[in-house]
This record gives sequence, structure tokens and C-alpha cells, in this order.
Amino acid sequence: MKRLLDRFVSGATGGARTSSADAAEADDEGFFATQFMERPESVRGSSAWSARALAVGAQPLDPEVGLALLMRAWGQDALMAALGEDVQRKLLPHLQFVKVPAGRELIVQGERGDYALVVLDGVVAVDRVPPAGGRVRLAEAREGEVIGEMSLLDASARFASCLTLSACALAVLTSEALDELAIEEPRLGMALMTCTARRLSLRMRQLGARLGALLDASRAGPHPV
Repeated sequence: MKRLLDRFVSGATGGARTSSADAAEADDEGFFATQFMERPESVRGSSAWSARALAVGAQPLDPEVGLALLMRAWGQDALMAALGEDVQRKLLPHLQFVKVPAGRELIVQGERGDYALVVLDGVVAVDRVPPAGGRVRLAEAREGEVIGEMSLLDASARFASCLTLSACALAVLTSEALDELAIEEPRLGMALMTCTARRLSLRMRQLGARLGALLDASRAGPHPV
């Protein structure tokens, strides 16, 4: 991955100044209401998006519509905006845009994946199954947020499972497409990676805050009667 990032850095031109992404507050509406939503039975993990797309019943989304949704979510990012519409359209050969019904497992915990997904519309639950069993709701991804990016970057096993809570529109970024962007469009690839990294950082901060609140509550113990 370091080599891949080095390609982006060495291939990028211009000095577009980055600015901090606006940190949107986590929207917890419906967070607990959907935490125990039943998951499909007999879901088989798959490492390739081509197989996962068949398993979840993904249908093609018009690329022009998909790109418009992506730019609605990411177009104000400093690096992405600096590239201009002509350069942004060069994403079209490298991304897939799909629609997926509600109740479909996009990512399965423990599998090794070759793709990340940008949520363009809809809501996706991010849940982890701890060793003791049960499910823990880590987050709910909405417009502009990315899921599966950690495994895409480091090729490790998926940390959590992701289930569509509503019908969703998604942009699919595979490892192969990421390699192509690094070589053919390094500035565009770097902008895409920066958008992804910022959203990953924000989600980690939100998750850390939730875990911190749970720890504080457990240390405080029950209130005296």
C-alpha cells in the first residue's frame, strides 16, 4: 500500500491546498431501532465484488446519475473541487455505480475484500459480532460515507459486517480500479483517497466517542436509589 500511495504522491501535480472536511455530527436517529434487525440467513462471504454483486442482487445505476450523486456528496472537498468537472468525469471508467435492495449483506465480517463502497443514497448498518456472540452496532453509514475501505487499503480481513437498512445507491471502488487510478490519473486518485481517508477518520472519531461514553457509563456504575 505504501508503494500505491507513493505513486499518488509522485504523480500528483499542482499545489491544491487541502482544508479540513466539515465534521458532520453523527446522526443517531433510528440507530438503536435498527440494531437488532434480522440479517439474511446463509450469507456466504466473498472476496470479490463481482461475486458479492450477484449475492446481493445489485443492479446497474446510470453512471451519469451515479457520478452526480457522488459529486453531490464529495464535490465540495477541496481537492476534488480543484480538479474541475472534466477531470472528475474521468472517474467514470474506474467506478461502478449500483442499486442494492434493503436487507442485503454488502460486506461480511472476517472475509477478505477487494472493494470499498461509497454510500450515495440510503442507510447501511455497520455491525460487529464479538467473540461472546450477539451483534454490536458500530455505525450507520449514510450519503457520502465509505464502507470497506480498511480492507481495500491493507488487504486484511473485514472488521465488521455491513447490511443495507434501506434501498441504497452505491459507488464501487475495487483494488484494480485503485491501481489504475494511481498510474493513469494520480491527481484524481489522490483526491479520491483523501476523501476516503477523511471520512474514515471522522468515523473513527465518532466510534471512539461512543466507546468512551460507554466506558464512562460502566465505570460510574448504577446510580444509588
